[in-house]
Amino acid sequence: MSLTVTQTALDGVVIIKPSVFADERGFFLETYHQTKFADLGLPTDFVQDNHSRSKQGVLRGLHYQDERQPMAKLVRCSVGSIFDVAVDLRVGSPTFGKWVGVELSADNFLQFLIPSGFGHGFVVLSEFAEVQYRCTGLYAPETEGAVRWNDPQIGIEWPISEPTLSGRDQAAMSLETYLENPAFQYRG
Repeated sequence: MSLTVTQTALDGVVIIKPSVFADERGFFLETYHQTKFADLGLPTDFVQDNHSRSKQGVLRGLHYQDERQPMAKLVRCSVGSIFDVAVDLRVGSPTFGKWVGVELSADNFLQFLIPSGFGHGFVVLSEFAEVQYRCTGLYAPETEGAVRWNDPQIGIEWPISEPTLSGRDQAAMSLETYLENPAFQYRG
């Protein structure tokens, strides 16, 4: 079994395509293999798995945990489809404030690796979606933050204009406010 890793325009943010073996019975794939990930220079120190289910139009993000409890995420959509986004929040990075997005679905089997130092968010495209992600850090609410999903300085081209948001995401800070007390510094 092999993995295809595609580097995005943001250093460290990659799209992973696993080998999928399908026949008349269904399919089989490895969503994570420690040795193969290590051989490709990908993180292998995952400590927490999360699973969410959301309705169409729900947008979650742009979330992060700061450097006190950094968290990289390996994201996949096992039911339905989502548009998944990573935003560089590392002050001093040549791509600070830039974003990349990819559609993840139960049909395309793609995974999105988002390192620490990036904001993460997604919107549900299908009637509902189930998203599973492995994390390299444990959830620590005192270290979490959120940047506004529709901040014009970031300019994400979401495929939806009026998403359903949590109260927390409605109150998320602007990128300009984030810069007053940034969570991440670029270490080139």
